[in-house]
Amino acid sequence: MPKFDITIAGELNLDLILYGLPDELPPERELLANDMALTLGSSSAIVAHNLAALGTQVGFTSCIGQDDFGTIALDRLRAIGVDVSGVVRLGPPAQTGLTVIIPRANWRNILTYSGTIAKLSRQHLDFDFLASSRHFHLSSYFLQTGLQPYIPELLRRLKAAGLTISLDTNDDPCDTWESGVERILPLVDVFLPNEREAQKITRTSNLNEAIDKLSRLVPLVVVKLGAEGSLAVQGSERIRSKPLHVECVDPVGAGDSFDAGFLCAFVRGEDLPACLASGNLAGALSVTRPGGTEAFRDQYHREDFLKRHRPQGQAQ
Repeated sequence: MPKFDITIAGELNLDLILYGLPDELPPERELLANDMALTLGSSSAIVAHNLAALGTQVGFTSCIGQDDFGTIALDRLRAIGVDVSGVVRLGPPAQTGLTVIIPRANWRNILTYSGTIAKLSRQHLDFDFLASSRHFHLSSYFLQTGLQPYIPELLRRLKAAGLTISLDTNDDPCDTWESGVERILPLVDVFLPNEREAQKITRTSNLNEAIDKLSRLVPLVVVKLGAEGSLAVQGSERIRSKPLHVECVDPVGAGDSFDAGFLCAFVRGEDLPACLASGNLAGALSVTRPGGTEAFRDQYHREDFLKRHRPQGQAQ
């Protein structure tokens, strides 16, 4: 039997979220935020953390520095039950990455120091660790520059070992949407973009065109539509799932939390409507607290929210 339900190889860092800053940041001024949060960041780690909080057995591989930021991030994963024995700590001068997020009324600034994010490479991966699972998930493809050359081979080997594979590329900081991503899509079983990412990757101007292109490459395409919910396309079948309407405290990490909810149900063998509902539920839970993991860290808040909002008949 596999040791894990899902293994993940990706980035691990913290998010520093500063609230209440003006839209324009004039030079040589000391500007005061009205609130802040230091939370576990990075798409890969948020997915791993929230999967574990939902009861999934997760094995995680990454690179971090031997610094306080790395220690805090590692402790957050370990505390929720993620197996972090695959995480490698690099010596100086390597430093753990950090993302600073400045939320605005309807948009946000995201500033990232990549640090060890870009250093994860083939030499840091234990294939047997990653393959001891039923499913492998990859996030933040465009940030994984050290790993990108090996990703096609890695996915082929994992598929040969019997794993299913999911991908969420997240944003491309260079905004070129190349770097070989088109080569790995045919190796993916579940692709989890948002609407903008789907159109950028396919170089189309509307979602329907993007889905048509992607569904010819990937068996199951799941598009996150924000306030409109989510959409799954599998062959000729299209299923829409309505969102949960909750008070939004912070949308940071909602897409990654959707991934966690969807994949939690997917590896349990639930049908597509149930997987979408699970993704929407996890995404809604995420926005009730600052950052992408704080709502999942609070056990009472998490369990109470899921109990009140879980669709009738959905698995616990």
